[in-house]
Order: sequence, then C-alpha cells, then structure tokens
Amino acid sequence: MQSGTINKNPDMIDAHQHFWMLPRGDYGWLTPELKPLYRDYMPDDLGHILKMEGIAGTVLVQAAQTEDETRFLLGLANHYDFIQGVVGWMDMTREDAADQLDELQMNHWLKGIRPMIQDIPDPDWILQPALDNCFALIESRDLVFDALVRTEHLPQLLKRIEKYPDLKVVIDHAAKPPIAANHMEPWASYMKLLAQETSACCKFSGILTEAGQHSSFERLQPWIDLLFEYYGPERLIWGSDWPVLNMVTSYDQWLALAQRFCEAFNSQEQAAIFGDNARSVYQLQP
Repeated sequence: MQSGTINKNPDMIDAHQHFWMLPRGDYGWLTPELKPLYRDYMPDDLGHILKMEGIAGTVLVQAAQTEDETRFLLGLANHYDFIQGVVGWMDMTREDAADQLDELQMNHWLKGIRPMIQDIPDPDWILQPALDNCFALIESRDLVFDALVRTEHLPQLLKRIEKYPDLKVVIDHAAKPPIAANHMEPWASYMKLLAQETSACCKFSGILTEAGQHSSFERLQPWIDLLFEYYGPERLIWGSDWPVLNMVTSYDQWLALAQRFCEAFNSQEQAAIFGDNARSVYQLQP
C-alpha cells in the first residue's frame, strides 16, 4: 500500500458529534460530576472549530433516549448547514414503529437510529423478538443502525444483524475497546468476526476516551492496527465524538492523531475514512 501525506481535505466529514441543552432535562447520564460536559453544547460552539479544521459537515447523533430529543436534533439540522445527517433515537419496541418512523422521516435529515445499548442492563436486549419489526423497517427504509455497544454486546449484535443481510450497521467507537485495562481479548476476536461475517462498518472514534491516560500513539497503535486490518479503509468512518471528546483532548488534537494513524494509506483511502465512507453509508447531501 502506497502511503500518502495527509492534507486538510475540504470534503472531510465528522461522522459522530453531539449537541445538548441541559434544560431539556432528558440526558439521564449527564450529571454535574462530568464537569467538562455539564453545560449546553450547541451548533455555535462547534461551527468555528469545523471551519478551522476544514470539516465540510457532520453527522449529529442522539444523546438522550427520547423521541423528543430526536425531533430537537432534526430541528437543528433544518437551521445549520454543516449538519448533513441525524442519527436519532426511537422506542424500537413500539407496535406502531412504522408510524413513528413515518413521522421522523418527514424530516429528510434523519439517516439512522441508535438505541443506547451500552446503558441497557440486559446484554441480550437486542435479541428480543419485540425488536424484529423495527429492524426490518430500518433495513427496508435504507436507514443506518448505529450500534452503541461494548465488548459484552458483540456476540448478540452478530446474531441480530445476521438476520438482516441488507441492514446498514455502523459500530460506534469501535465497540469501546477496553484499552485502559489493556484487555484486547475477547474484543479483538469479536470485532474480527463481525468484520468477516457481516458488512458492518466501524467508527474510528471514541478511542481516546476509552484509553484514558494510556493514549500515546505507541500505546494505541496495536488497537488501531487491528481495526485497520479487520475493516480496512473502505469500512472505517472517522468521527470526533465531540463534545465527549473534551473529557480527554481537543478536537484538533484528536483529528491530528487520527490522521497520523492513517498516513500509511494512500490519498483515496484517506478520503474514504475521513469523508467518503460517511457520505455513502449515511447518504449525506450538503
């Protein structure tokens, strides 16, 4: 593989970022203890950063388990040009899931659905038959299923998506590998199996948050190498996970580090990771 020097690409996409407004009151996980995050984060806080880093657009991802928040995010997409898609939340067990999707899809910025699986106590939640109808709807409507999972959810995720060969799946934050604990297995084996047995893509995001204090280039290299080996540049999608990212580093520092990891790829492969794959999977339009 011929290497290429990373230059700022005006077509770059940040495929994973959040906004929230605390007075809305539906962010159960967001508590005062999370001091860097416990304030409003809105489009004006991010817009100037995107311009400075040459990011053309973003995918805005839900941060609350309510349909009201999804409507809030879709409303922001109507008013800010850099938001090119929204991954929202809905109650996937609803019998009237089709009607709910009809309502949400009246706004064309809806590109995907994400249940917050990492926060659900039952690791087998994703296998319950009550979800069958909604998964079929997501597949048939060509929406994306964003999988917010950890290592313990990966076997169940594989079982679920094997039933839906045309379902577009994106594994958020590389399934949050336990880098800080330095336990590569069984995460690595499950991620390899998902790459081999499914067409799932993987977000190249959230890595530094999971690494904690162990976030040097050299410490992260073995984990990143496995992602590159398993998913390749054609199935990796870069995202910032801003503002959660602010817990550990700045936007520009994570982008520079991610680009450094990708220096071995040629310019076309780099463009895929940092924009083209997101455009294709989420069907983004400026």
